[in-house]
Amino acid sequence: MSAVADRPNPHSPHSPHSQPAGPGQAPDSTAEDSVSNEDRMNLLIVTHTVGRNDGQGRVNYEVVRAALAAGHSVTLLSTKVDETLSRHPRITVVRVPASRVPTRLLQYQVFALRAAAWIRAHRDEFDVVQVNGFIAWTGSDVNAIHFVHTGWYESGYYPFRLTGGLYAAYQLLFTRLNAWCERWAFRRARVLVPVSEKVSSELVSLGMSRDKIHVIHNGVDNVEFSPDLSQTSQRERFKLPEDPFMLLFAGDLRTARKNLDTVLRALVKCPSNVHLAVAGGVENSPYPAMAAALGVADRVHFVGMIRDMPTLMRCADAFVFPSRYEAMSLVLLEALASALPVITVHTTGGAEVVTQECGIVLDDPDDEIPLAKAISLIASDPLRAREMGQAAQALAATLSWQTMAARYLALFEDIAGTRKAARRNPRAAQETVSVKT
Repeated sequence: MSAVADRPNPHSPHSPHSQPAGPGQAPDSTAEDSVSNEDRMNLLIVTHTVGRNDGQGRVNYEVVRAALAAGHSVTLLSTKVDETLSRHPRITVVRVPASRVPTRLLQYQVFALRAAAWIRAHRDEFDVVQVNGFIAWTGSDVNAIHFVHTGWYESGYYPFRLTGGLYAAYQLLFTRLNAWCERWAFRRARVLVPVSEKVSSELVSLGMSRDKIHVIHNGVDNVEFSPDLSQTSQRERFKLPEDPFMLLFAGDLRTARKNLDTVLRALVKCPSNVHLAVAGGVENSPYPAMAAALGVADRVHFVGMIRDMPTLMRCADAFVFPSRYEAMSLVLLEALASALPVITVHTTGGAEVVTQECGIVLDDPDDEIPLAKAISLIASDPLRAREMGQAAQALAATLSWQTMAARYLALFEDIAGTRKAARRNPRAAQETVSVKT
């Protein structure tokens, strides 16, 4: 077993205290705890990455920050951890070194074996063990589920079923093996936490009991992503024209899953004052050529990979994201927080949070006609667009990272409380958790 603890975790009732910190900062370990010594938890979170710049990693990052701020102790069984967390006195980082075996398929299996061995040796030290999907060959208290490979495979948009070649064969093997491993892991979790209702329905389709499912949507930073109140345009910075109604699309441009092709076809049917900014790497992307072939190249602005997404969103008038398959889109929440009307589809995880006051949710991701109508409706009515943007920002305020993390902690406290009660009264040791939806 190759896992190394970076620092000993004191697990002491006299550990330094903490309070919430700002983005990118570890919680202050000198402030007062919000939990008593009796209620303090010792948590184990198992994930490949904990950090701000990774979707799943960001969720875990925010949960860890909230746990530390509340006075709990956290052990991270991980390969990569944000330094602002790893320096905290109530954090223990147990690093699982990155494997040198070829392919992610084998690397994930090596991690799962190493993680399982460590968990079995130390399980009794923790009040709650949280994993993320299939990540260890062992059971868990909480499994946070950010993606379901079976759902992707059966979505109707999985691209590797019928294509030939070695790469397609590898992708098919990767998906099918992970689908089997996930089912194994889901059955061995006390509580399943899908990140959207879409993922929840996929779990039910796999035969998981609704009674053990507790949906917790991902969150968003409502300070980092917010509308520009200065009224100073930043479009020139991204080489975007000032006057047109500017749509924004963001995502992987190498494959069809994010569905830029339907957006481009819809743009053809929109008024000429509607332009589209596209964020994403264009290397090996078919879409610049497609925009030219459709005759809209002068209205489509490929801005490349963008690190400063908050500023780019402040340059847009609406966000369009008809993804063919998405578990839970962080960029959709970021658009809402940026006060952008959102146009999306039901196949996009998280679309269930978009109300008619702040966006339009369509049924068919491949039909450009209703998409063009939705775009034109918003673009033609500035007052409506502004009101939808205000409603979007208000909605995003209820979906903050702090709100998300508080729901995770409440779930952890339920589990830890049940376990502690069982230890005090072994005869009443019914390992049950009340899952509140």
